[in-house]
Amino acid sequence: MKKTLDHIGVAVRQIDEAIDFYIHVLGATMIDRYRSEAPGVESEIAIMDVEGDRTELLCPTNNTTSPIARFIKQKGKGVHHIAYRVDDLDAAINEVKEQGMRVMEDTRRTNKHGRRLIYLNPADTEGTIIEYCDYPNG
Repeated sequence: MKKTLDHIGVAVRQIDEAIDFYIHVLGATMIDRYRSEAPGVESEIAIMDVEGDRTELLCPTNNTTSPIARFIKQKGKGVHHIAYRVDDLDAAINEVKEQGMRVMEDTRRTNKHGRRLIYLNPADTEGTIIEYCDYPNG
């Protein structure tokens, strides 16, 4: 199955400072900024576009339960995940399972932009958090 880079997720401690850097230093445009309090997300998210390439800035809103807060505590701020767009998320999940890899079922969701996503288990990806996603409604 074809996979293309969709975006890179970056864990940040101060979202306003990160947005300022992306806009004033990298020349980015902010596409959206929103807050998700969904269990397993608990983050403020800013979607930045630099010449057609997307970065999601992820700032924890709950330092107890947010996976982004856990990530920052364990590894520090920086690249959290790399997302690959696939044509069909369900088929891509079946494909990786057939290859003996695991997905993190509790991360499967649809975000506010209609993007369906799931994370592969980092134990099977040499420690890198990989997201598979699709946009079934265009």
